[in-house]
Amino acid sequence: VYITRNTMANGRVHIKDHLAVSFTAYQPITIGSLVITPFPIFHDAIDPHNFVVKSNGVSVGVFTDIGNCCKHVIHHFKQCHAAFLESNYDVDMLEKGSYPIALKNRIRDGKGHLSNMEALQLFVTHRPEFMTHLFLAHLSENNNAPEIVSELFNRIAGAAQIVIASRQEETPLYLIREIAGTLNLEIDPARKSPHPQLSLF
Repeated sequence: VYITRNTMANGRVHIKDHLAVSFTAYQPITIGSLVITPFPIFHDAIDPHNFVVKSNGVSVGVFTDIGNCCKHVIHHFKQCHAAFLESNYDVDMLEKGSYPIALKNRIRDGKGHLSNMEALQLFVTHRPEFMTHLFLAHLSENNNAPEIVSELFNRIAGAAQIVIASRQEETPLYLIREIAGTLNLEIDPARKSPHPQLSLF
């Protein structure tokens, strides 16, 4: 388990010492051909981080459980050929929903989750020209809908493909590769799994 010392010490996480590997923000972790760079984000947690995974010249960002688009998120988003981005809640649905006010405020207070509009603003303002795919993830079951997110992002997607990650089933596996100096992402039909596959992140 890769975990920061602060999370290990204060997060009520019980992991045997020989199974825990500590990491530090901005210090790359190498696992096989993958180079994973952690960076700090704002979230209601002990020492939270997100990650950029690089291999063979391709960078994929994992941007979930983030309260706002801080400078760390923006800096790394600009480097990604593809990204998993949280689009957690629709503002109106959250406001009119059944959650108690304390929970609503916790979600939207800047250390909770990204709204659809906050995620959209990050994409519109900071996506690099070479970003080809955006995987929208962590949609709230009670305060969001895939149809809302799809309509918002597909209107301004341009050449980028928008993929809505389902809560009920796995997302198809994608093969990421560079072709003649450009990046191409396509579903790898040979690697579609008949069984659900959980994300590493």
